Parts: sequence; structure tokens; C-alpha cells
Amino acid sequence: MRRALSRFLDQSATVPTLLLLGLFLCAAAQGFALLSPYWLLILMTVGINAILAASLNLVNGAMGEFSVGHAGFMALGAYTASVLTVKAIPAALVPSLFPLAILAGGAVAALVGLLLAVLSFKTRGDYLAIVTLAFNMIVKSALENVDAVGGPRGFLGMRKVTTLPWVFVFVVLTFVAIRNLLHSRFGRSVLAIREDELAANLMAVDTRRAKALAFAVSSFFAGVAGGLWAHLLQFINPRMFDIVKSTDVLVMIYLGGVGSMGGSLLGAAVFTLLLELLRPLGMARMVVMPLFLVVLMIFRPRGLVGGGEGRFFVPLAERLLFRRLRAERT
Repeated sequence: MRRALSRFLDQSATVPTLLLLGLFLCAAAQGFALLSPYWLLILMTVGINAILAASLNLVNGAMGEFSVGHAGFMALGAYTASVLTVKAIPAALVPSLFPLAILAGGAVAALVGLLLAVLSFKTRGDYLAIVTLAFNMIVKSALENVDAVGGPRGFLGMRKVTTLPWVFVFVVLTFVAIRNLLHSRFGRSVLAIREDELAANLMAVDTRRAKALAFAVSSFFAGVAGGLWAHLLQFINPRMFDIVKSTDVLVMIYLGGVGSMGGSLLGAAVFTLLLELLRPLGMARMVVMPLFLVVLMIFRPRGLVGGGEGRFFVPLAERLLFRRLRAERT
């Protein structure tokens, strides 16, 4: 039975089939009201948080840097997509052009992320954390002082065009893009920086280019998550993208497992569901949740996944190669 399941999962048509089935189920749940609005909101929040966790894991996990300003990129994507759908795109075309607005928000975030990477080439560790924290505060303060987007009052008027199928599509695109990136030549450069940046430089790895691209890709998907979040809540406010939001994303990746894409997905799901389960406790949940994380770090310091990776997050060709090499050794 186990061998038959393994052969089924190793077929090239298996993953596309499962993804189409997942998209069909999401569309059915949204269109035929198979789930209550509350559970639809929870599932969409899990998906958006998974995009945030996977994108930050590219920098903090795969590259070994420490960025704490992810909410700033999320804010840029949220405000860009919202301004486009409210002020630039005709109301009748918003549902059809919504994906383009989300991608535009991601593109703006990616450009700013690329600029931030260039300005912080010489910083690492705690110093990079300070730079990204300052960036998060600058973005929040700037948005509070721009009346065109509502200033401290916030920005509203977006239509609720974020649906479960759209969230599913963007989650799949995020994980497929980051997975393929990490298992490419560029991905090996990123992993080399994590192990030893000086040694990577000596081995002719273009570490500056790898850093810049990693930051740009990470920022892009954070902006995508921000655009989806804005059109789910239909209201955004600079206070929603402060250091607390960045810390939440950090908690997700350390909860699931640093450097693991499966851990990003699991961490986002567990974090979101735990916050909802603890909601009846009120402010006391802000004590229970950190205590849970402390216990987890004591007994599972590498997160729930433990540094492993699920087969769906490893390309088929690579899995088959590893299996053949293992067979040859035995």
C-alpha cells in the first residue's frame, strides 16, 4: 500500500490533479456556501498568512538573514492594490482586473525591497534587523502622513473581491515559485550565503545579486499578501502594519520550522487557528500564546516540522534522483 501511494505521488500528473481538485473544492465552498462566512474568513486568513510566512522564510530561513520589517512590504502591496481598485480601475472592471492590481502591489513592494537590499548589502544579523525595523517604521509613518490614502484614519472603499479560490491560486503560485527558486542554481547561491557568506564569495558566488533577488522575491509575495488582505477586510490602516504584524510572521516561521516551506504552511495554519481558539480568553491569549511558543522552543527548537520537507515541496526530478542514488548506495 505504501509503495503504491509513493508511486502515485511520484507521477508527474498527480500534483496538477490535486491542485485542480483543491481549486474546485475552494470554488464549491465559496459559490455554494458549503462553509459559513466565519470559516471562509479563517481559511482565507490561513492562506494569506501562509504566503507571508513562505516569503519571509526565503530570507530568514533559506538565506539565513534576519528581517523584521515584512509588514512594511505588506503595507506597500495593500495600499497600491487598494488605490488601483478604488481610484484607477472602473468599478465594473475591478473583479476581472483584480489579479493585475494584486500583482502591481507585489511589484511595488519588490522594487522597494530591491532598493532596501542594495542599501543594506554590508549589514547582517542584528544590524540588518535594525535596518528592516527602521524601514517598517518609516513606511508606517509615511502612510500616516499621506492624506491621499487616508492618513492615520485609514483607507477604505475596496470591494470584497478576495475569495477563497483567489487565495488558493496565489498560495499555489507563491509556493511553486519559491520552491522552484530554491531548487535552482540561484537557490544554491542563497543557501551558500546562509552557510558562510565569505566562503560563498571565495567560491565565486555573486552574493550581492543573490541577496538582492531574494529580498525582491520575498517583498513581492509580501505585497501580494497585503493586497489580498486589504480586499478581504475592505479597510486598511497604517497601524495594521506595525512591528506587531512583522513579529506575527516571524512567529509563524519559527513555529513551523525555519527554512521549511511545509513548515511555513503548517506554522501559518497553527498560528491562525490557535489565535481563534484562544479568542474567548480575551487579552489573556496574549499570555497563553507566548507561553506555548516558549514550551515549543524548549521541546521542538527546530519547529513543528523539525527541519524536514514534505515531498510536495521538492521537485519530482530531484526526488527521483535522490531515490536512485539511495538505491545505488544500498
